[in-house]
Amino acid sequence: MIEAVTMRGKGELLLTGSLGDVMQESAKAAVSYLRSEAGALGLGEFDWKEVDIHIHVPEGAVPKDGPSAGVTMATAILSAVSGRRVRPDVAMTGEISLSGHVLAVGGIREKILAARRHGIRHIILPAPNRADVEEVQKEYTEGMTFDYVEDVGAVFTRALATDPSSGDRPHETAEASTEADLEQDRPHEAEAVSETVVTKRPRGRPRKAEAVS
Repeated sequence: MIEAVTMRGKGELLLTGSLGDVMQESAKAAVSYLRSEAGALGLGEFDWKEVDIHIHVPEGAVPKDGPSAGVTMATAILSAVSGRRVRPDVAMTGEISLSGHVLAVGGIREKILAARRHGIRHIILPAPNRADVEEVQKEYTEGMTFDYVEDVGAVFTRALATDPSSGDRPHETAEASTEADLEQDRPHEAEAVSETVVTKRPRGRPRKAEAVS
């Protein structure tokens, strides 16, 4: 479970939950990309210097590391900042670069099985991982749809609604779970394949986006 909350602050990025160096770098890369592309993402008027972003991964006693949650972190943060809903039927995985490229990750078979366990049939994957999917037994991929992307903008297009959901946005929360990866890699690399779900809150309360891996 990856949680991201935005709140009034001084532009700080807080990372908690026993995250390893690589996972911390993924979070920083996600935020830097969003800031650098704020205008293109419709966030031109958003004042990053007056907002703190806190990313937390529960089960804090369990060390977690790896780059594969990069696109999940970026999607969760963008959802929280913009108020755009996250599709409830999509899973995703991929490392993110500062230029927004989605890079290949490992453990594709395990990620597909994790998505199936959570009832997810639509997965967004890095384009270079197409060959890995083709190697997975047909019985595990039957009835599933795979989108192969090269940049994180394509992830946002597929995973997020076009228009912001209703509600005020003084501070918002987004969650993206990595449960399946913790089952697989505990306590090593947390690879994220994330189902996305949005819980709508009444006006004036935080909006919450949840994702289960």
